[in-house]
Amino acid sequence: MSDARTDGNGSPNAPPGTPSPTRAFLSRNLILVGLASLLTDMSSEMVYPILPLFLTATLGASPRVLGLIEGIVEATASLTRVMSGWISDVMGKRKPFAVGGYALSVLGKLSLYLAASWPLVLGGRVLDRFGKGIRTAPRDALLAESVPSDQRGRAFGFHKAMDTLGAVLGVICAYLLIRAGHSELRTVLVWSLAPAALAVVVLCFLRETGKGRHASSNRPRVRLSDAWHRAPSRLRLFYLIVFLFALGGSSNQFLLLRARGLGFSDADTILLYLVYNLTYLVFSYPAGKLSDRIGRAPLLIAGYFIYAVSYAGFALADHLPASGTSLWLLFALYGCYIGLTDGTEKALVSDMSPSDARATFLGLHATITALGLFPASLIAGWLYDSISPSSAFLFGSVCALVAGILAVVFLRRPTGRE
Repeated sequence: MSDARTDGNGSPNAPPGTPSPTRAFLSRNLILVGLASLLTDMSSEMVYPILPLFLTATLGASPRVLGLIEGIVEATASLTRVMSGWISDVMGKRKPFAVGGYALSVLGKLSLYLAASWPLVLGGRVLDRFGKGIRTAPRDALLAESVPSDQRGRAFGFHKAMDTLGAVLGVICAYLLIRAGHSELRTVLVWSLAPAALAVVVLCFLRETGKGRHASSNRPRVRLSDAWHRAPSRLRLFYLIVFLFALGGSSNQFLLLRARGLGFSDADTILLYLVYNLTYLVFSYPAGKLSDRIGRAPLLIAGYFIYAVSYAGFALADHLPASGTSLWLLFALYGCYIGLTDGTEKALVSDMSPSDARATFLGLHATITALGLFPASLIAGWLYDSISPSSAFLFGSVCALVAGILAVVFLRRPTGRE
């Protein structure tokens, strides 16, 4: 009789080849995290596409205030991401951070429901993003540890597909509520609380992999203060490219403002956002699976250049023939970019990270991205308000173009895996 066992996550401890690849890929943890992400994003995307309209049209806030809110939100989240990853590695625990982070997001949405002015909206957004900062790195490390290393791209692609499916469902719900006459944000928020709370319940059934504890017992732990220096040199280089790219990656809410400024109604603006999410959904899983075969870098490079093209299109949208039709295509192109890069970036960081510090380096990646997004949203808000909407998007396009060129030069060599 075979002595093959599993670690409780559907991830095999048996010698290679014992379980089928499909079973190893669709582990218990991957399915549960995917379902929780679907529910949470369904909740979030019921609110996100109407939030900039609520801030500017209902509360009278300017694009600068929107940029300030998004910048502060990302800065707050950035302080927690690497810290939570490091603590997760030290404790050898992933589940408490995932459950707690998703629970805080529920409280953040409840705070938005109670908000009567934009500073209170800021408070709700900060609480929501603080929860995201706590959960992201430990959750991603749990995913990386729950599947074979040669299927990480596929696993992260599956997770992002589930995440984006939830976003699609959330946007559809928001659109239907708006079309039914429920334009008041608080009505949408009440409906959004149910899937967010259900996601927390789902995560209670996660199981620890135990790999963080096993790895840390055999190798020295990474001190948080030494995380940058402990990172492999190629990973540090990738972090710098990510930071440059993030400087041009202002909040998606500016895309929605751009559509509104070009004459789209509230309902049609939500439909544009739905097109973006549908494209994201279509590309996420195939891109992750393809990255396992051809490497992560080609997909990241393609995504960076697609981003540059799409942002240049948003900048010139009012000068394009049939600008209304062009905007539908631009939102689809933008969704293609994120589908190619979002899960692939995390898989690349997982590949290049030592196993005893995987959550730390995934957290550092998220922190560096957020640190870039903080000035990005402030710069975009200032350019949008003081110069022109086109200038905000041109700045983002140039940053993405330079980051793509640097990635071509420095990231073409395949990355080894554990």
